[in-house]
Amino acid sequence: MDVRFLQISADAFDPEAAHKTFRDAVKGAGAIVAFTGLVRGADQDLTLTLSHYPDFTEAEISRIATLAEDRWPLVGWSIIHRVGPMTADEPIVFVATASAHRRAAFEAADYLMDYLKSEAPFWKSETVGGKQNWIEPRAQDIDDKKRWSL
Repeated sequence: MDVRFLQISADAFDPEAAHKTFRDAVKGAGAIVAFTGLVRGADQDLTLTLSHYPDFTEAEISRIATLAEDRWPLVGWSIIHRVGPMTADEPIVFVATASAHRRAAFEAADYLMDYLKSEAPFWKSETVGGKQNWIEPRAQDIDDKKRWSL
């Protein structure tokens, strides 16, 4: 596999540009699946803040991406994740996978997102109307990830 890209940054990113860069890097792949997650809460005065320990977080996300490589015949993958304060409608995560066939690309992207939602070492808080709350993974996020251990 030639294309492995991981970026964790406080800087905003353009998902369309990330998709084009990935597509150009995996020329010849038969399938590319890309997912962009946005900060929810457009109808609220909301700030989502993610904190992390850079080396630890990068190592853990790289580890799970390697497990995806071992499980599916990927040509490449890309993960971009924001940290720091973000407001509603901002892109927070971009995950793309490429393979010769669609099923592997879909499943690998889904697997990576399930991991990022439930176990990636980020600490999340949201501030709505001046009140801060810590966010834990939802039960559905945990259940979604369980299906990959079968």
